[in-house]
Amino acid sequence: MTPVAVTAGLIRKDGCILISRRHTGGGAGGKWEFPGGKIERGETPEQALKRELAEELGVQVSVGRIYDARIHEYPEKTVLVLFYECTLVNGEARALDSAEIKWVLPNDLNRYDMAAADLPVALKIITEKEKTDAQ
Repeated sequence: MTPVAVTAGLIRKDGCILISRRHTGGGAGGKWEFPGGKIERGETPEQALKRELAEELGVQVSVGRIYDARIHEYPEKTVLVLFYECTLVNGEARALDSAEIKWVLPNDLNRYDMAAADLPVALKIITEKEKTDAQ
């Protein structure tokens, strides 16, 4: 099965990172994730992420380096998720196309029921934060 390519933004502000909760229903309904979405035909991953974050959160971002890439097999499809570091350029994040959003401390990510594709990246962020705090 050919993976569906999607992007996710790691948006940080005041020591916190933004997560969004999916609406109930569907494969990962009600789960928390890093916001983003599908790459449409003719878009680069960076263009797709900017578009998705504008649609989902009402914000403009600058897309930075790729932080991680993961392939995850859900029962109904396989996804390739490209996780990018992002910086807010304009707007205040609002839950326009998700059940809710939250700014959370990196160490608190494990308190949220993360979507399976996002969980390894959440754990990586927690581990990096713990290493930084220990120094």
